[in-house]
Amino acid sequence: MHKLPVALQLYTVRDELSKDFAGTVRKVAEIGYTSVEFAGTGGLAAKDLKALLDGLGLTAVGPHAGLDQLVGDLEATLDYFAKLGVPYITCPFMPEQYRAADTFEATCALFDRIGQACKERGMQFCYHNHAFEFEALVGGKTLFDALYDGTDPELVKGEVDVYWVQYGGLDPAETIARRPGRFPLIHLKDMTAGEPTFAEVGEGILDMPSIFTASEANGAAWYVVEQDRCQRPTMESATLSFDNLKRMGKV
Repeated sequence: MHKLPVALQLYTVRDELSKDFAGTVRKVAEIGYTSVEFAGTGGLAAKDLKALLDGLGLTAVGPHAGLDQLVGDLEATLDYFAKLGVPYITCPFMPEQYRAADTFEATCALFDRIGQACKERGMQFCYHNHAFEFEALVGGKTLFDALYDGTDPELVKGEVDVYWVQYGGLDPAETIARRPGRFPLIHLKDMTAGEPTFAEVGEGILDMPSIFTASEANGAAWYVVEQDRCQRPTMESATLSFDNLKRMGKV
């Protein structure tokens, strides 16, 4: 199967970004990543951020943009990222007020509207899961299934976080394969044995070969490395994940 581009979710190195945004992005490029996913833009104007990326030979997957931001400032948010030419806009979390069973139909309609606005600007709207989507029930379904059953598959796609799928008690590869074409973005991270916490890709217990096979057979377009919390210096963690992906033939 063909190799997918590999990005780093910059939330992984947020401590370094807070000290030197441009310098940290430069270090990410030096590791070998060809793309980045934003969790904040360092206060840069879109033209300056694009110039930074272009100068480093980096492309941008897109941002994580909170649902409150997308609801409250959708046009300005999309206008900013359209100037960067990003292909995806991803909502990273669903606040509790959007999850209630009696309002979830309205949430799905909201997601479709956001997805339509993204489509009109040449971008794809995605949702990034955690574990609660597999625990909460809406109409006899998990919230995860209720969301993807209740939204237009062309307007609302997913960024599957394989750690949180496993944490939620499901198999990541089976979850990806169950909805072909619905999950263009795959958040790669690993899980420690025993009391679960975050590990670099290839350093834990997740079945990475099966995740790669399912992703590449079912329409994934991008791998995005992320580590929510690192047990070693964050840039070292980002490097280790990249090196392991290279060893596994993914870069």
